[in-house]
Amino acid sequence: MSDDGSIDGLVTLQERMVNLINQLSMPLVEVALVLQKHMSALTATLQEHLDSAQQSAHANVLLPWPLDVEAAESSTNFPVEKVMKVVDAQRMDILETLIRVTLIEIDASIIEALLALRSWEHLVRTQLALAKGPGQLFSPLDIPEDW
Repeated sequence: MSDDGSIDGLVTLQERMVNLINQLSMPLVEVALVLQKHMSALTATLQEHLDSAQQSAHANVLLPWPLDVEAAESSTNFPVEKVMKVVDAQRMDILETLIRVTLIEIDASIIEALLALRSWEHLVRTQLALAKGPGQLFSPLDIPEDW
């Protein structure tokens, strides 16, 4: 894929994700879970390739980007089991499918896909760090206007 094709494809991914997440008013926790699933799979595939080729990749590709915020103090302890019972698996499947299909459609490399999703992961992790209780986990993801 050419550089222009890569940029156009990644813009397509960004636009589709913004539109779907906004349209479905997807909660922060659901977007986080979908991204984590994709990031884990892509990172494992890339690491396997790098290991077999005896190469390395920059840390900003392989690792989550550092957060610019202090984690909020939470006064409640909300068990993960409760979170998993409340999430909407169908809505998460729709986002997961959109990401997978778009990455295939735009023919993104693993590194391009990871970098595109790292920016989303950073946004989500920042909002998770600022969450003070379970209610904020289920609030819609706040996507900045210039996103």
